[in-house]
Amino acid sequence: MNILVTGSNGQLGNEMRVLSASHPNHRYFFTDVVELDITCREAVLDYVRTNAIDLIVNCAAYTNVDRAEEDEPTALRINADAVANLAATGVRVIHISTDYVFSGDEHRPCREDDPVAPRTAYGRTKLAGEQQLLALCPEAVILRTAWLYSTYGNNFVKTMIRLGQEKPELGVVFDQIGTPTYAADLAAAIFTVIEAPEWHPGIYHFTNEGVCSWYDFTLAIHDLAGISSCHVRPILSSEYQYKTPRPHYSVLDKSKFKQTFGVSIPYWLEGLKRCIAKL
Repeated sequence: MNILVTGSNGQLGNEMRVLSASHPNHRYFFTDVVELDITCREAVLDYVRTNAIDLIVNCAAYTNVDRAEEDEPTALRINADAVANLAATGVRVIHISTDYVFSGDEHRPCREDDPVAPRTAYGRTKLAGEQQLLALCPEAVILRTAWLYSTYGNNFVKTMIRLGQEKPELGVVFDQIGTPTYAADLAAAIFTVIEAPEWHPGIYHFTNEGVCSWYDFTLAIHDLAGISSCHVRPILSSEYQYKTPRPHYSVLDKSKFKQTFGVSIPYWLEGLKRCIAKL
């Protein structure tokens, strides 16, 4: 099978590249904006046709939450219009979405069929991408995830390690709850979908197992990274003064994914240990 992976220079795209070595039965085409501008439909159609692509894994996204609020048209072009371009090719698509399609006010893990109510430009544009994809490509698979990090790119884990080494004290919010997700584990989940005996279209949730706050997450990061000189202080979200509202509860119910594909999912702390060991 010929597999196109977009957004290949990002956290997830890089993890897909690493893991592809363990799946040599497929031929991979790793692209980012330089190799393929997915906001250009003609370019996408031509690339897929020329390379006889059988499956697209879309790891490309506009993920800067604050900047999306200031420039929603650009976020919409990448998070929605570009997804429609991929869907227009007529081949199967695996697309990565986000917990931000929900309001964040829930008090239990969100299921795939729960009402969506995005409160940010990022969430609205990602939801629009989901809707356009399913309208044009009903056979698509959408994986919603949250709190993604890896050894690649800029992310919360790397930032907390750097700040922990530079500062004697950090204030980190403790009233936002979610599940840190190691991008390598999400990449493995994507390959689970690809290699399944049958194709199972639809929306699924995938994060690592368990829950924590950003404060708990930071304590674990510093402990595993051997940082003891920085005091981490729990603070309220209202003390941090976000430019854009963040979900207070970002936990996703992964039952559907586990039952459909017959897999177990690693606990978030176990994923973090593997990531920091690589760093």
